[in-house]
Formats: sequence, structure tokens, C-alpha cells
Amino acid sequence: MRIHLATDHAGLDFSRHIIEHLAEAGHDVVDHGPSSYDPLDDYPAFIIAAAQAVVADQSIGTETLGVVFGGSGNGEAIAANKVTGVRAALVWSTATAQLARQHNDANVISIGARQHTLEEATALIDAFVAEPFSFDPRHERRIAQLAEYEDTRAIAAGEHNPAVSASA
Repeated sequence: MRIHLATDHAGLDFSRHIIEHLAEAGHDVVDHGPSSYDPLDDYPAFIIAAAQAVVADQSIGTETLGVVFGGSGNGEAIAANKVTGVRAALVWSTATAQLARQHNDANVISIGARQHTLEEATALIDAFVAEPFSFDPRHERRIAQLAEYEDTRAIAAGEHNPAVSASA
């Protein structure tokens, strides 16, 4: 599997370890930066480049995921989610990493480098990469609704829309 990775200065040390760890596991790792420590770096360019690469690879059928790091991981998840076709999830436990794949078919995860040890972050990534999407129809339907909104900026009210049920 190809794994696209990006970070800001807070996650730079983590990213170096993760690149080595994933490569040793047989993955093709693409590092989108940064390549050196700069406490004033601007993470959006690195994160968006990685997110765009995930979408581009997936569009041609390459098995691909993305991993992004930051101090909290929040800004990086937000940046990645600005790319059409990305479903980035902030993960903080093995369960959230697995559920991001199972229920949301997340193709990018974001991790707070200041929130986890290197060992914890590695375990989160391993759980995410190993977990398949469930293909449960309810999850497929919800992902399709998100994609519809992303494409059209509108979403049809579904049978499970609480606003529709409350007004009926």
C-alpha cells in the first residue's frame, strides 16, 4: 500500500520514525514534508499536498492512505478535509483509528504529535492501515451523502434525517 505522509514542525520527529516503520512493513511511503525543522512552518501546504496525492492515487486504483501530524492534529485534519475526496479523521485511540476506516472509509488520519508517544502514534497508524472498510450499506449511504454535498453543496433529505422526521 502507498502511504502519503505530511506534518508540521511538531510532528517532524514522529514522521521520520513512521516513514521507516511503514517502509519496513512493506509500504511505499511518500513524504510530503517538511524536510527540516522550522518552528514557523505553515502546515497547510504539506498536508494538502499529501491529501491531494491520496485522492489522485485512489482515482487511478492505487491502494493508498494518508497520515498527517501536527501538534494537536486538529488543523491538519481540517486542512486535509479541504481537498475534495478526502475523508480525514482525527484519531486518538485504537478504536477511533479502526472506526475511521470501518464506518467512514477514512482515507487520511490526523494525529496530534504532542498528544501521544511515538509508540502510541505508531499503534494508531498500524490499526488504521490494517482495518478495512465495512461496506455496511448504512455507512456507504452516509459516505455517498457526504460526497453528494461535496460535489453539489446540497444534500437530499434522507429517511434518517432527524429534521425530516421531527417535522412529519
